[in-house]
Amino acid sequence: MSPVIHQISSDKVLPESADVVVIGGGIVGTSAAYFLARRGLSVALVEKGYVGCEQSSRNWGWCRRQNRDARELPLANLSMRLWDELTKEIGHDLGFRRCGLTYATNDPKQLAEWDKWREVARRFDVNTRMLTADEAATAVPAAGGKWLGGVHAADDGKAEPWLAAPRIAEGARKHSATIHQNCAARGLDITNGQVSGVVTEKGLIRTSAVLCAAGAWASAFLRMHAVSLPQASVRQTALRTAPAPDFGEAVYTSNLAMTRRLDGSYTIAVSGRATLEITPQGIRYVRPFLPMFMKRLKAVEIGIGRSFFQGPETLRRWHLDRPTPFERIRVLDPAPDKRMVATIMTGVKALFPTVADAGVVSSWGGYIDSTPDAVPVISPVDSIGGVFVAAGCSGHGFGVGPGIGHLAADLVAGDAASVDPTPFRLSRFTDRSKIEVGDF
Repeated sequence: MSPVIHQISSDKVLPESADVVVIGGGIVGTSAAYFLARRGLSVALVEKGYVGCEQSSRNWGWCRRQNRDARELPLANLSMRLWDELTKEIGHDLGFRRCGLTYATNDPKQLAEWDKWREVARRFDVNTRMLTADEAATAVPAAGGKWLGGVHAADDGKAEPWLAAPRIAEGARKHSATIHQNCAARGLDITNGQVSGVVTEKGLIRTSAVLCAAGAWASAFLRMHAVSLPQASVRQTALRTAPAPDFGEAVYTSNLAMTRRLDGSYTIAVSGRATLEITPQGIRYVRPFLPMFMKRLKAVEIGIGRSFFQGPETLRRWHLDRPTPFERIRVLDPAPDKRMVATIMTGVKALFPTVADAGVVSSWGGYIDSTPDAVPVISPVDSIGGVFVAAGCSGHGFGVGPGIGHLAADLVAGDAASVDPTPFRLSRFTDRSKIEVGDF
């Protein structure tokens, strides 16, 4: 069951032309559309399903700098500022709260990793501190004993996944962007190596600039135009409780992570546990992903599912004048893993029994699109003029989504980059750069 989100209306008329077409209505695409439209550019955002329907509404909702890879921290710092500003500028609550994030563990190795990360925190001015066993027990009052220790990031926070992308899209519309849902982008119209339009199921939009922010579908879309984006999607499961007693706004433990929603319910998941389904695309990119698989093998279950035959990783081709895979699967909505739901609830009952007593209202699956180094791609596509990509957020995309959207808008508009885009260039996977897998 997919999570219930705030749905918005579509513009009735597809524009004949736009300065920029943004493909994908998740947190990255809507943020980019907002920042581009705010600069006075005409923007058309096209989404095959509805805004926020896939991973942007299925995540924890954390907006964090704590325990991020150093390459992402400039984006994370930018994003935290933008979350504050977006709420004021748009005039609608995105659910963003600087409530602080609290981590607690009984694993000495994990505690040592958090302590070591403070060296990175100092470089990027992240407000974080280690917690003693007693402090962790007070901050995360779990049943059945004390913690070895923990860490607290006071200035980090959370937002509402089911509100953020739709309301940011509405903010873009206030700046004259148009929003087109149930309108799949089938491919690009290219003239002399330069993009000249986007072919959608509802017609052609002439444009000289395109941003592909299609999440798990980005590699498939670009592959039709001979652009290689190494991407692998892992399936995760999360659930939501009914309103429950307050055990913290955003809490991470070795067994589970909990985020308190505005209505007092909790979104709960198990960190780092996922299913990697064998797919044709996965086989194609197995070599660049080997370092990540080896590093995170214990946390990933390997399997074969329907995604081998349908969805974004099948390597199927299509024609631009006929229905495409984007229209056949409007919303990538995998079923939740029942075993994982049971595992989550076992952990909740052991640590927070009164939260477990509230009961499960819904559970869902989602696909996290990853890159070989777990760092996003925010980059021009060198082989086609005017085409840009912002994808591969590797499970980190929601909280840093406004920053990714802002940087993508900088690149598309030809403005000064708000952060150094070098670590996010697409060419790092083809220019013999060493693939360094992120630690978190």
